[in-house]
Amino acid sequence: MTLSLCFSPCPNDTFIFDAMVHGRVDTEGLQFDVTLADVETLNRMVLAGGPDISKISYGLLPRVVAEYRVLEAGGALGRGVGPLLVARREPLPEDDGLEGLTIALPGRHTTAHMLFSLAYPRAQRKVFLPFHEIEGAVLGGIADAGVIIHENRFTYAAKGLVRWADLGEHWEAETGQPIPLGGIVMRRDRPVELMRKTDRVIRRSLEYAFEKYPELPGYVRQHAQEMDESVMRQHIELYVNRYSLSLGPAGRAAVWRLLEVGSSLHPQPLGGAFEVFL
Repeated sequence: MTLSLCFSPCPNDTFIFDAMVHGRVDTEGLQFDVTLADVETLNRMVLAGGPDISKISYGLLPRVVAEYRVLEAGGALGRGVGPLLVARREPLPEDDGLEGLTIALPGRHTTAHMLFSLAYPRAQRKVFLPFHEIEGAVLGGIADAGVIIHENRFTYAAKGLVRWADLGEHWEAETGQPIPLGGIVMRRDRPVELMRKTDRVIRRSLEYAFEKYPELPGYVRQHAQEMDESVMRQHIELYVNRYSLSLGPAGRAAVWRLLEVGSSLHPQPLGGAFEVFL
């Protein structure tokens, strides 16, 4: 059976999915038609109801929870992993609420946008760009500040940018929960046993990658060609952890909290008639 599978070309995702898409582990008869795209493109694809399985920003989950169910394995959660707000200069007292400043954000449906909205509810001037264009937009004066994710958190200082805030710290202080950045969802019109099988295969793929680490799969290098190897490793070590193997009770609680918060920003029923998690 072939399922459409979508994830990002970032090192954490290619590290997790490499073994299963290249047949290095038992896939229990499943094959995968793979599409790689940046996370906001993935969000839009899922919003349109396309792929069987996809990585999404957890910030999108309130919008698609009626059509997709969250799998246990493959996600990105943790502490100290949140998006960063950066700028060209140190902040001034009048910058406190960011009113009047233009902020570059990595996609309307991203968890970064949700966390930013929670931390800075009065900020209204927003520009949405692909995540890899945020630093350039700030350096080029298109935006006064920008929210960076992924490997950019390891490179912004070398480019002359300074950190104004860690949006993950705000989330952790307010909720006490780890930060749910992105997760793997599967269409809920697929059989539950197929979801369980898919989840087992993802976990098996990641376990294989962990066994081989610190060896980096060629798949990771292939899709991170312009990234220094040390940055690839920092990326993997920050975003791939025990929650990536299984959400577990703590991970589920964090995702549920974000689902509640996100639904308050975009009101819609969470629904007791269906399960959110596998």
